[in-house]
Amino acid sequence: MSIFSLLRQLNAAFPGKELARHQQWVEGASSTDGSGEVDHAELVKEYYEICTEFMVFGWSESLHFAPLSPRLSLEESQIRHQRSIIESLELEAGMQVIDVGCGIGGPMRRVAREAGVHVLGVNINEHQLNRAKALNEEAEIGHMVDYLGASFMDMSAIADGTFDRGYAIESTCHAPDKEGAFAEIFRVLKPGALFWGQEMCMTDVFDPGDSRHQEIKAELKRGIALREIATTGEVDRALEAVGFELVEGQDQGLAQPGASTPWYQPMLSYRGTRRGSVSRSPLGRQALLAGARLAEWLRILPDGSASVISMMDRTARAYVAGGQTGIFTPLYCFLARKPL
Repeated sequence: MSIFSLLRQLNAAFPGKELARHQQWVEGASSTDGSGEVDHAELVKEYYEICTEFMVFGWSESLHFAPLSPRLSLEESQIRHQRSIIESLELEAGMQVIDVGCGIGGPMRRVAREAGVHVLGVNINEHQLNRAKALNEEAEIGHMVDYLGASFMDMSAIADGTFDRGYAIESTCHAPDKEGAFAEIFRVLKPGALFWGQEMCMTDVFDPGDSRHQEIKAELKRGIALREIATTGEVDRALEAVGFELVEGQDQGLAQPGASTPWYQPMLSYRGTRRGSVSRSPLGRQALLAGARLAEWLRILPDGSASVISMMDRTARAYVAGGQTGIFTPLYCFLARKPL
């Protein structure tokens, strides 16, 4: 996304002070202790309401992490990752597939176009769904996609055993109840269906007794609007508790020396990937923040834009800290099957 596209999208979505109002609500809600006083589904909805366009500008239309390579750009690594999902799910033309928490449809467009399947995108956020619809029409795959505006915790509009395959990319990490989310996905899949997921997790390196580890975890929860961050083992146990058979589970964020780049590298430096982006680096984010403050003063950007960028810069630093210490991964990838 260009800076001009960002300006157009923001001013269309947030006239006047609307963005500032959203951002203040999210910052206040995400600073609570997770005791249940906050409607978490509403928090996540508002979080993506204010952050989506900035995420697309700074990252890509595919709002997810991917295993990185020094030979590939971030976007090329995301494409490679999406193709590995298609392969893992053994997709065949004509299948009915559910995209749980579809964002603005980056992976969906590749899945539909390259696998020739029909996809239902589920998303609680109306702004993201509208962006997905527009981008899918632009990509000429609108006829291959349907949409459901709903929480994946309650997809009662979908009948039992509807889909041949399903995937959830960095979405069920937002579930207030992991088993509840997986149970609902299990319900809408056909017997024998495969389900692929990518979770944000604490690793075995995380030490609950280490104050620095707890500080990083708290920053991640706050910055990504997560109620809790599960361990990889907790994800596996939640899948099996609702009836899934775990086919495989792997932290794909572990870098192989000389062959791969750490998943957090784009937020640390523009080096490490082909065609690295300075705007994702700490210096680039600070320059963007300064520019946003000036643009707000000139009334080019909606009020609150700089605060959102500042919040996302803080989150990027928490991602880097989580990656460098090894206590956090956004790339715990699993494949599970609903028994026949």
